[in-house]
Amino acid sequence: MSALLSLQLSTAQEGERVRARSGAQDPRDFFAGPQPGRRCPRPPESPAPAPRLHTVWRRPRGCPATLDGMPAAMLPYACVLVLLGEAAGMAGAGHLHWEPRCQQLLPNRAPVTALLPPRLDGPWISTGCEVRPGPEFLTRSYTFYPNRLFRAYQFFYRDPSCSEPAYSLLIKGRVRLRRASWVTRGATEADYHLHKVGVVFHSRRALLDVAGRLDHSKAGRDCAHRLPPARAWLPGALYELLGAGAERDCAAALGFTMHELSLVRVQRRLQPEPRAAPRLVEELYLGDIHTDWAERRHYRPTGYQRPLQSALHHAHPCPACSLIARSDEHHPPVLPPQAALPLRLGGRWVSPGCEVHPAVLFLTRLFTFHGHNRSWEGYYHHFSDPTCRQPTFTVYAAGHYTKGTPSVKVRGGTELVFQVTRARVTPMDRVTTAMLNFSEPSSCGGPGAWALGTERDITATNGCLPLGIRLPHVEYELLRMERDPLGQSLLFIGQRPTDGSSPDTPEKRPTSYQAPLVLCDSVAWGFSLQHGDRLQMPVRGGTPCPHVAPLPVLLLVLRPAFLQWL
Repeated sequence: MSALLSLQLSTAQEGERVRARSGAQDPRDFFAGPQPGRRCPRPPESPAPAPRLHTVWRRPRGCPATLDGMPAAMLPYACVLVLLGEAAGMAGAGHLHWEPRCQQLLPNRAPVTALLPPRLDGPWISTGCEVRPGPEFLTRSYTFYPNRLFRAYQFFYRDPSCSEPAYSLLIKGRVRLRRASWVTRGATEADYHLHKVGVVFHSRRALLDVAGRLDHSKAGRDCAHRLPPARAWLPGALYELLGAGAERDCAAALGFTMHELSLVRVQRRLQPEPRAAPRLVEELYLGDIHTDWAERRHYRPTGYQRPLQSALHHAHPCPACSLIARSDEHHPPVLPPQAALPLRLGGRWVSPGCEVHPAVLFLTRLFTFHGHNRSWEGYYHHFSDPTCRQPTFTVYAAGHYTKGTPSVKVRGGTELVFQVTRARVTPMDRVTTAMLNFSEPSSCGGPGAWALGTERDITATNGCLPLGIRLPHVEYELLRMERDPLGQSLLFIGQRPTDGSSPDTPEKRPTSYQAPLVLCDSVAWGFSLQHGDRLQMPVRGGTPCPHVAPLPVLLLVLRPAFLQWL
């Protein structure tokens, strides 16, 4: 089903195409100082009003910020304001309605702010139990300090509700943000160095499990001898895997890395609330985890895992947040057990926002399940930007699925087999249209020219070779259903293999999940545009970003001295 996501394009060609289309320049151009001999105009004192859109004065490239254009106190950081609302509707009605209407590509039209460079300072926590490939059930609590040091807790569990702690990892080190990523648009690349990694076992069984994993290699066996025998286990004892007291890097022998810190994105959004002002939420996106254990040590992320949220500004209600924020390696959070929800596929499910998948795939998904005959159909809307505003192509797929059975390997999951028997493709930009027209007619859609925005059936050609689509196709899937604290139904579909292959055999069935889909019968909430000002206020000191017009996409780079910050 999700093999349709695997579009293999050259990253360099994609970047050149996007920059050519948008007219973007090298990001370093935005931070250039004033040009000698160049006069910088002053902002207009009273811009002429526009009937539909507000206007905003933009400082020409190379001109420094001034008190007339933007306050100097705003220079310590940069803000990238990406307003995901429809500008015309916002300017006209004065209210922004939030509802997952499945006819729209992005159901959540609340404003989102990406911070460049990211501001990591402060505590960040999981908002619930997370599932990593393996499977591994865990919660995380990371704290970043102004001097670039960090302390991270990873709490591992035996159950999918994260109510039975197994062991905790204490990680200390230093992280240094470097530059905007040319691979994953909207992300920042970073380097990190680990100073210490320690483990605390919360049961004898957990100690035996970790020792068994170390026995798979000679280096691991040497590290396993450093752990105490099960009969000598002491609750609360910390054993160093990496650090001054460790003879060798036993964290590496265990397969542990913090490569997730090499790709960073921080964003703010407003959480709509019924009959109340929207709540400010800060999210920290870190790099994804490779689905193959053997590749984790060498993999550099190109996508994200489930975001952490600021312990000071997180979504509400969040029963797990306070538990995780107060925990440490000796006192892991014990989340309340969740009742298992039966998997009842039916209705329409949609992505709550723009999704970033490995291999630089930006997309949204919309699925419709027909339970009476176990058929399904889905739309995969692909984009070239991290805000899902520049469409490249859309894939429609349909088929059938089998009756689900409880997963033995991943507790709480349900195993199904999906068949893809029909598909259609709609090119949404000129580059994709040209690529399809240059391909062999027998490989995608048959004879006839492809036209921009025109859908064509690719079933007769057994798929579309240029887009990596094969028909008919079978995938072994893993699904799970949950309900969030607001009572909204969530559908989790298995995470795709990081190498871009398809789970077309039972052995390749996923052991973790993608970002959840939401059911399309949610209640619509409205809030006034005046609350959008909260997105522009700094959370931990500093000064507010300038008040700007509600344009759909607006890039504000406020610090010419960005290179000094690196």
